[in-house]
Amino acid sequence: MTQSLPGPWPAHGGARPGRPALPVVVVGAGPYGLSVAAHLRGAGVPVRVFGEVMGSWRHAMATGMFLKSTPDAVDLSAPEPGGRLADFLQVHGEPELTELTPIPCEVFVRYGQWFQKQYVGEVEPARVAAVDLATAGTGFAVRLDDGQELAAAAVVVATGLNGLAHIPGELRGLVPEGPGPGAPVSHTSQHTDLSRYAGRRVAVVGGGQSALESAALLHESGARAQVLVRENGVLWGTTPEQARSWTRRIGRPASPLGTGWILAAVCRAPGGVRHLPAAARLLLFRRALRPSGGWWLRDRVEGVVPVRTSCRVVRAGTDGSVVRLDLAGPGGVAEALDVDHVLAATGYRLDLDAVPFLSPAVRGALRQVPGSRAPWLSPGFESSVPGLYFTGSLAAPMFGPMMRFVAGTGYAAARVARDRVRRVAGTG
Repeated sequence: MTQSLPGPWPAHGGARPGRPALPVVVVGAGPYGLSVAAHLRGAGVPVRVFGEVMGSWRHAMATGMFLKSTPDAVDLSAPEPGGRLADFLQVHGEPELTELTPIPCEVFVRYGQWFQKQYVGEVEPARVAAVDLATAGTGFAVRLDDGQELAAAAVVVATGLNGLAHIPGELRGLVPEGPGPGAPVSHTSQHTDLSRYAGRRVAVVGGGQSALESAALLHESGARAQVLVRENGVLWGTTPEQARSWTRRIGRPASPLGTGWILAAVCRAPGGVRHLPAAARLLLFRRALRPSGGWWLRDRVEGVVPVRTSCRVVRAGTDGSVVRLDLAGPGGVAEALDVDHVLAATGYRLDLDAVPFLSPAVRGALRQVPGSRAPWLSPGFESSVPGLYFTGSLAAPMFGPMMRFVAGTGYAAARVARDRVRRVAGTG
């Protein structure tokens, strides 16, 4: 199945008669960037996409990892039928995936690359180095890392979690130049191959999917791994039920993020989340989903990899090539732990300062969600800077936790495209 891309762009979007319209620049070519670009192209809006197709999924996920989400929660969003993961598998003659089939990351990467060719077209590998306000008063001046400059009618930030990796302060002192695989401490997002730690002692800090799956991969690669979890226990997902009774469907309705009324509500109506008070939105963002491991991972960790719960790193230092961790255990009892490396599976922090290409003028004009470093956004995902949009995790404090996952691409992409069409038509 091959989808034809739109032909020559209509002269709208602020274009003068006889001159082509300025494009919308999409920064990022992951699930959100590709979905937004597909909807913009489908609506006849000129668009240029910059980035590496599925780059984060290719370079920030260790070999052998699986998606935690189920197949019905990882579809990218196309403006017409035929772009689901199931469609990709069918076209290529690959087995159907069910809720009982964990999705290999490499399958998801290939799906994203196929989606790009079907619905997006060219993605330019150049990196966006700067986005500034245009001197003409409307639109943006975009500079690439090769020095090329272009004018844009609008910019969509779809950079995912790039640059947002969080290293706790107790560990950050060991990496004054920044964490990396060669430093005493690294973040899970910096690894594609954990076999480099074979035969070494590795402490994995964290209690979510990234920590638990990394620990399993380390153990299976010959490393001596153990997991340090702050909580008093590890939360595991439950094996999906193929046939749920009507009482269970009513009592705990299903959603792309799991079962339960709260998750079902925030997935069904992200726009409704936006109308909640800021404090309630942030509480929902931080508490709706607790760190947990996929049900299919449990047998690879429990009884296999040592897991210390109620355990917190209070200090960290080095003695030659050895990393010494001071741990606070249950009741505050202190204990020292010597390892060869610390792998921080400590998540991500949303921070506009970590979006390096925004100019000081743009950054200074951005209204932020109270109590966070995320941008305030309109119903169409537009920030307080006209024409500047944010999708994905940076939109989660406004639209709820679904924006942290691929499942949110359909809602975000459709509304960004609708907002741009309305504006270029002069009705916005």
